[in-house]
Amino acid sequence: MDAARRLMSFQFTFFLFYLQAVLFGNPTDTRTVPITVSNLEDVLNHNELVFVNFYADWCRFSKMLEPVFEEASNTVPTAIQNVVFGKVNCDAETEVAQKFGISKYPTLKLFRNGRVQKREYRGQRSVEAFKEYIEEQMKSNIKQVNDLKELNDIDSKKRNIIGYFNSMDSPEYKTFQQVASNLRDDCDFTVAVGEISKKERLSGDNIIFRPPRTKDQDMVYLGSLVNKDLLTAWSTDKCVPLVREITFENGEELTEEGLPFLILFHNPEDAQIVQKFNQIVSRELLHEKGNINFLIADGTKFTHPLHHLGKSTKDLPVLAIDSFRHMYLFPDISQMSVPGKLKQFCADLHSGKLHREFHHGPDPTQPPQIAGQDQQQQQQQQQQQGGGTAPQEKRPTTPPESQFIKLAPSKNRYTLLRDEL
Repeated sequence: MDAARRLMSFQFTFFLFYLQAVLFGNPTDTRTVPITVSNLEDVLNHNELVFVNFYADWCRFSKMLEPVFEEASNTVPTAIQNVVFGKVNCDAETEVAQKFGISKYPTLKLFRNGRVQKREYRGQRSVEAFKEYIEEQMKSNIKQVNDLKELNDIDSKKRNIIGYFNSMDSPEYKTFQQVASNLRDDCDFTVAVGEISKKERLSGDNIIFRPPRTKDQDMVYLGSLVNKDLLTAWSTDKCVPLVREITFENGEELTEEGLPFLILFHNPEDAQIVQKFNQIVSRELLHEKGNINFLIADGTKFTHPLHHLGKSTKDLPVLAIDSFRHMYLFPDISQMSVPGKLKQFCADLHSGKLHREFHHGPDPTQPPQIAGQDQQQQQQQQQQQGGGTAPQEKRPTTPPESQFIKLAPSKNRYTLLRDEL
């Protein structure tokens, strides 16, 4: 009888394990969530962080990444809550791939509170690297000061948003926290909380924006402090400038956008030329947003492109266009402030004049028309005076090849869907 009971108990236990395997899957199976058009919104909106691998089965780099990403999905979420690893088969889910502008495989994007982060993951593809990345993303990016004097020591080269709050438990602070988290790649966020911020809260909690390289030019946020959309829009406008700085860290990202660069190489101590360039771009080139990337670069670091332009750090500031085929030097930096000069320089890029002159030399110019004379009379007069003018010799210009194209995503790391640069 006991033997029969033991047999029945074993059969029942085996049945439970079998049922668990059928209904819930093997406990050692991957925890990566397949994302489709049908569950996309649900996965993104119900998790604080979603780290997504956009891949294709036929891509060799995707195949190399798959086991590493799968292993990371089993180890990272066990140590960190509110994190989901997801994957999108871009051949099967073309609508999802198109929605997020996937142009290469594999592409790793991070979603925070349902919102895609501007900067995709471009680091080392290892379990440990993924773990460190997620851990860093889970940390608060808000720095708290204990004395208002500390605000004088924040990095003046960066764009700073500063909040003055009575309490961290207030809805105003919670809204600020969410906005800061979403814009962590674009701005530095600092807060003063409680008694030390009292003199900055005469009319209630307060948020200000401090532009880079400025003093006593803080800009106050005047909207509702609990309206997340309004605060996000205001903060985005302040944190994502028309003129951005290119570095070796974000060069691949900016190059991948595929827009020609209008780039000012400057001495890092020369704040005046940077401010002047920003003003000119805002005043004359707003219509070019979406056609050209307006950038500044530390000329003491980007010496290689300067060298190919025939310049050195002694020549700073230097202004040029990089079309990803050639680099074109703005002839005279002192003319940058002349109304229309920079605008024409960009127009010559679009019309093909800069490229045409590269191959065929300067475009021919007509002599000025004299009032009261037609073209035939003017030609006869020129012949009488000097026997005619000799045709101007065309000397091809020699702008160097693009240097920033070398920062584009590497074919040794990605399968590129298009090669437009």
